[in-house]
Amino acid sequence: MSVSANTKSFPLPSRLPFKTPFWAQILLGLVLGVLLGWVARSQDVSWLVTALEKIGDTFIGLLKLAVAPLVFFAILVSITNLRKVNNAARLASRTLLWFMVTSLVAVAVGLAIGLVTNPGAGTGLTPKDGELPEKTGSWIDFLTGIVPTDVITPFTELNVLQIVFMAAVAGIAALQLGEKAQPVLTLSESVLELLQKALWWVIRLAPLGTVGLIGTAVATYGWDLIGQYATFTADIYAGCAIVLFVVYPALLATVAKASPLRFFKGAWPAIQLAFVSRSSVGTMPLTQKVTERLGVPREYASFAVPFGATTKMDGCAAIYPAIAAIFVAQIFDIRLGVGDYLLIAFVSVVGSAATAGLTGATVMLTLTLSTLGLPMEGVGLLLAIDPILDMMRTATNVAGQALVPVIVSAREGLLDREAYDNAGSSPVEEREKVAVAA
Repeated sequence: MSVSANTKSFPLPSRLPFKTPFWAQILLGLVLGVLLGWVARSQDVSWLVTALEKIGDTFIGLLKLAVAPLVFFAILVSITNLRKVNNAARLASRTLLWFMVTSLVAVAVGLAIGLVTNPGAGTGLTPKDGELPEKTGSWIDFLTGIVPTDVITPFTELNVLQIVFMAAVAGIAALQLGEKAQPVLTLSESVLELLQKALWWVIRLAPLGTVGLIGTAVATYGWDLIGQYATFTADIYAGCAIVLFVVYPALLATVAKASPLRFFKGAWPAIQLAFVSRSSVGTMPLTQKVTERLGVPREYASFAVPFGATTKMDGCAAIYPAIAAIFVAQIFDIRLGVGDYLLIAFVSVVGSAATAGLTGATVMLTLTLSTLGLPMEGVGLLLAIDPILDMMRTATNVAGQALVPVIVSAREGLLDREAYDNAGSSPVEEREKVAVAA
């Protein structure tokens, strides 16, 4: 009996009959990470703590490795892609408008929660517990820091705001040059596809990265630290949950006339990865993919999502600084007035680009505190708890980055309703099916 005949009679399956969905892999990683972190902390297993740290740091390092070139080429290509879209200026202005509207709603939610719960009361913390952060932000630094002094430093120091500036200039210049810039645009699109392909491989490692990141958080901080910041931690999670599961669904149902459940079913893989990775930019390829699967035209999504990944931060730049400012003011016994709350709203809308889609929101917090005249030592009070808070903040950021293109597309009559209603399986698994079929 020949091998070929045997193979023909009993074809090998191209994939296993039972496959764990990507979201379930992330969930399993989360549970395993908590378990291993608890074991490492309770039993004082130093080698396990080190292993978890290495796994988590390697995963984040792989994500960050592509951040600088990904942001540059994504912004450049997204701007030039606007030439393929009818009413490009209108779409861009509507996108920016909805970014601002949702940010205002998010900061209002944060202020309301902070005023009702008094997160700084009863913590046992004093001004002496704070310390000055290594880096601080101010409006002067923010405005002057946009323009780089050279083209290399922003990439080596990962100054995303300056990278966005250079990419925007290059994109606008390419639009002005027209056909002469086509070779550069073709190269840029190819490089962007290459970077996104590589990031898809990293994204498939997310379940393993989850074990390391969550395990490290539990092993390092345990539950004692969370208990000391219980009200503040609960406020951040509650504020993000209200925006994520109340405000966003309300906007979808009333403004976009679309099913919130369908949105979350389609966008959940990106929201889930954002929670684990704590990086809006690292999640950007997946965010763009789920946004397209929700019926947003690719040409518009390729502009709105990269733009949002660097400027649209409802969790990090609206909810968090609002509650954190109230927390710091109460620790230092400083009374805030109506004018201060309006300033917080202003900073959240205008200064959100300072967060730049990277892990953490320290720059945004220092910008807010400096605007209000609050002590910078307050940042030191929050640094220890920041990784735990950043997971929920980033998940909210990414959900908003997918939400706004859906709303704008629906309002402009561009949303593919059939695709939206049928958005289902994970785009990670969809790509694997395409690869197997090929």
